[in-house]
Amino acid sequence: MSFLSRIGFIETEEQERARLAQAPEGSLNHYLSTLPVTIEGWPKDLVVELPWPQPRTDQSYRVVVVPIEFRKDALPDGVEEEPVPRKRHSGSWMCAVVFSTHPSCAAGGFRVDVPAAEIARGRKVDLAGALAQA
Repeated sequence: MSFLSRIGFIETEEQERARLAQAPEGSLNHYLSTLPVTIEGWPKDLVVELPWPQPRTDQSYRVVVVPIEFRKDALPDGVEEEPVPRKRHSGSWMCAVVFSTHPSCAAGGFRVDVPAAEIARGRKVDLAGALAQA
């Protein structure tokens, strides 16, 4: 547990999981609540495979992205600062798709917005290892 979580400034992993689980069953956030965080730290410029296995969808897809630009969540009108504890993995990333088997998400310059909570539950792709196997 990080120092900021211990002092109550940022929600704990359990609090984040409970918050995500409150989303309707079948939603992305509810699905993400069932997955462990696998990427800690700032993911900018990492190669990340998003978690797309079943039961998220009726088919398994592979979507690999590179997070480029972070975008904070908008606060409600009249609220100037996020309340404490602050959300873990809040906001979203504008990502470049570098590989995809999903029919509506083409690789090669296609951009997608991906929730930070989804990036945090993705899998880092070892590009050097992948290229060595090719």
